[in-house]
Amino acid sequence: MPSKRPAPAAPEPLSPLVDAHTHLDACGASDAETVAAVVDRAAAVGVGRVVTVADDLDSARFAVRAAHWDSRVYAAVALHPTRANVLDDAARTELEKLAADPRVVAVGETGLDYYWPGKLDGCAVPPEQIEGFRWHIDLAKRLGKPLMIHNREADRDVLAVLAEEGAPDTVIFHCFSSDEAMARACVEAGYLLSFSGTVSFKNARELRAAAKLVPAESILVETDAPYLTPHPFRGAPNESYCLPYTVRALAELREQVPEELAEITTANAERVYGIGASAVS
Repeated sequence: MPSKRPAPAAPEPLSPLVDAHTHLDACGASDAETVAAVVDRAAAVGVGRVVTVADDLDSARFAVRAAHWDSRVYAAVALHPTRANVLDDAARTELEKLAADPRVVAVGETGLDYYWPGKLDGCAVPPEQIEGFRWHIDLAKRLGKPLMIHNREADRDVLAVLAEEGAPDTVIFHCFSSDEAMARACVEAGYLLSFSGTVSFKNARELRAAAKLVPAESILVETDAPYLTPHPFRGAPNESYCLPYTVRALAELREQVPEELAEITTANAERVYGIGASAVS
């Protein structure tokens, strides 16, 4: 969880940008006014649109409401893999209804997380996670929407389940955190990789090496706010307005001009999420 350190200063604007994965409710937004305030801060530095992502039913309901409150907000809904053990018939019915909403641009975040079982009380165990992952894959395919994946220490099984089930047309690995071999496997399969503030951490050597090899058409950027605040603000509360820090760090790593990378990632987000042109120029 973010610490009590002061929030980062606003970066120099970088436009256009899309925050491909954030959690507005975890950033303190609870109604139309507070959602607008978070997005206004982001828009002031060039982040014109955000995708707010659910990890349980309450946040899924909120995400859809937020996307209707503000035209700059889009939603993704699912149960986080660690919560796959509560994916009963009632939850599936409600998630199907929420995911079908036109303001929902992806099914997610779903996938596999092998870090938390045994450490977190009530956490779904791997067989439960795999069952839930399979269901979310099917839902994304039935709705024709992108699948947004959370993957933690489960590279082999995530790829295996996708192959067994048949992946949707668009698959996004949110907050990509694996190595070069995994990045190559994802790129070869046609998946997109989304990079967060972790790519700015100098000690994330394997991740930073992976980020260099991802082709332009396969890359997205995100905050995963309020988590994973980029360097030099690691440990402080994150928010969508911090995205330019990550983009500039990623551009330096990839030896690109930040404005070029901003345009590339925005075009990719517009394409995969079907969200049209930005209101921020």
